[in-house]
Amino acid sequence: GHYISVDTSYEGEKAVLSSPDLYSEEWSCVRLIYQIATTSETSPDPTRLNLYLRQEGESFDRLLWSAKEPSDSWLIASLDLMNSTKKYKLVLEGEMGQDKSSSIAVFEIKITPGYCIECDFEENHLCGFANRWNPNVNWFVGGGNIRNSQSTLSKDHTLNSALGHYMYVDSVYVKHFQEVAQLISPKTTAPISGCLSFYYQLKQESSIVFTVYLRDMSGFYEEIWKTDTALSADWALAEVDFNAPYPMEVIFEVAFNSAKGGYVALDDIAFSPVYCSNQTGTLFNPANAGCNFEEDLCNFYQDDKDGPGWSRVKVKRNVYRAGDHTTGFGKSKLLFLRRVKLYIEFCLRFYYALYGFFKMSGTLAVYIFEENHVVQEKIWSVLDSPNGVWTQAEISFKKPMPCKVVFVSWCKSFWDCGLVALDDVSLSLGNCQAADLLLHSPGECTFEKDECVFTQKKRGRGSWHRRRGPTPTSYTGPKGDHTTGVGYYMYIEASDMVYGQRAYLVSRSLRGISGKQCLTFFYHMYGAGTGLLSVYLKKEGDDEEIPLWRRTGEQSISWLRGLIEYESDRNYQIIFEAIRGVSMRSDTAIDDILFQTGPCLEVEEIQFSSGYPESLNEIEY
Repeated sequence: GHYISVDTSYEGEKAVLSSPDLYSEEWSCVRLIYQIATTSETSPDPTRLNLYLRQEGESFDRLLWSAKEPSDSWLIASLDLMNSTKKYKLVLEGEMGQDKSSSIAVFEIKITPGYCIECDFEENHLCGFANRWNPNVNWFVGGGNIRNSQSTLSKDHTLNSALGHYMYVDSVYVKHFQEVAQLISPKTTAPISGCLSFYYQLKQESSIVFTVYLRDMSGFYEEIWKTDTALSADWALAEVDFNAPYPMEVIFEVAFNSAKGGYVALDDIAFSPVYCSNQTGTLFNPANAGCNFEEDLCNFYQDDKDGPGWSRVKVKRNVYRAGDHTTGFGKSKLLFLRRVKLYIEFCLRFYYALYGFFKMSGTLAVYIFEENHVVQEKIWSVLDSPNGVWTQAEISFKKPMPCKVVFVSWCKSFWDCGLVALDDVSLSLGNCQAADLLLHSPGECTFEKDECVFTQKKRGRGSWHRRRGPTPTSYTGPKGDHTTGVGYYMYIEASDMVYGQRAYLVSRSLRGISGKQCLTFFYHMYGAGTGLLSVYLKKEGDDEEIPLWRRTGEQSISWLRGLIEYESDRNYQIIFEAIRGVSMRSDTAIDDILFQTGPCLEVEEIQFSSGYPESLNEIEY
């Protein structure tokens, strides 16, 4: 047979394979059979195989899946594709790293209607289901006229024929008490909820336990079904409601107590987005637990029992006073406590800033209170933090009962008391690593790993630099990045440049689409000698660059948000131009660039200031 491959003769390059235009008005499953071969397993820049979704009307491809683990055999990846009315293409990208000898091969790409966790076991890839190998008991393929075991049935369920296939496990080779066989489904790659159904036969001579579990990526098991009958001489239908809001596997587990236990057969696993029972229940929406405090306290409330506490305030931003984290202009958050119904696993993210404490440790903590306020569990507390820098915290936690998330701040003594600020609280399903995969936007660049789609016109001392922490020159530049407070951003180092020198950060060619697009980014212009920051649009085939946005001089000690609405039906580039100002206190920085399809939903708040305004210390409550 044939396969396609790419090897290290393309070192450092990317090999791209694009599908024709596809339509998927119903949910479908992409199955990919592939192999990565390499001699080095610990390369800092490994060989990767990536699969992207390129939707009509989008400038950026969405990463569906990525693999870098080498293998000496073919592997199968199963990926759910949600239904869509738009045309799309699937794009395979082979990324050859720095390995001296490596290759990527793809044997088969198949798109089938339905969900990836469904299977009738008639095809040799078994829909990506895998047996967890055990020396004594394992799931095997049965049927197809193969008479090799006491547990081979006369007919499967799919075709009702001896030629049909099913999965089975028997107790013939059991040697120990509670020997366990597991059949593991492909991991779900999109949020699904509804009714899981399957057919099974169970012949029991001594105790057999047949159980179905959900397992998340942190290894947590949740039982969703167990046999309640001792014997099923014919194919029996089982149905169970389940929710997989983040990546999970379905595990079919059979436990035997002796070699004369009997057998279990399994066939026709199916899924429907409609619940089996009429009692669907209302799923908790984690978005209800988030708040940026721009309008009000959202679903948070203040606990006033101990006197004065959190306040929602707006700091009038100027070059010497930091603004909030959301935009740099809005309500700066000094806040508090909330109620939320929890199930499964969650990722809590928020930004905090601390001012005026001698010792930062323990000045802000997050607790879980159960509904009755009796049980408390501390899930996070500050260890150390730079003074006055918005810093991101993320916490994965799991609670089975309704409970509250509580932000608690206190002063250790009269002499060591300061200010604690909270902003941009968000809650998402799954642990924070799983949530990252779901929340990541294709057109987003935080500079945490590299420069993303951007390149330099000319690299040198007088160009854009990727950095974390404060810039080398005092009284100019940010103290930390905007993304997390401790990550990376791009900036110009004014002490390496002369007055009027320009640095260009240029995007690669982006796909033009019809209609409006929105570019959001955060910029930092602090320093008495700050120069200019401009953004330009350069369309393919044009020599001129269209100015979209500009700021001149010192703006704020905070990161501020820039919003630009633009249109281009041709391929185009976005250019960030920074011009060094009159003195070395002219460091200019950018971070968190986001390209989105459609018009900007907000308008940028423009507020120029320099020197000491009258409202230097004014705070609005």
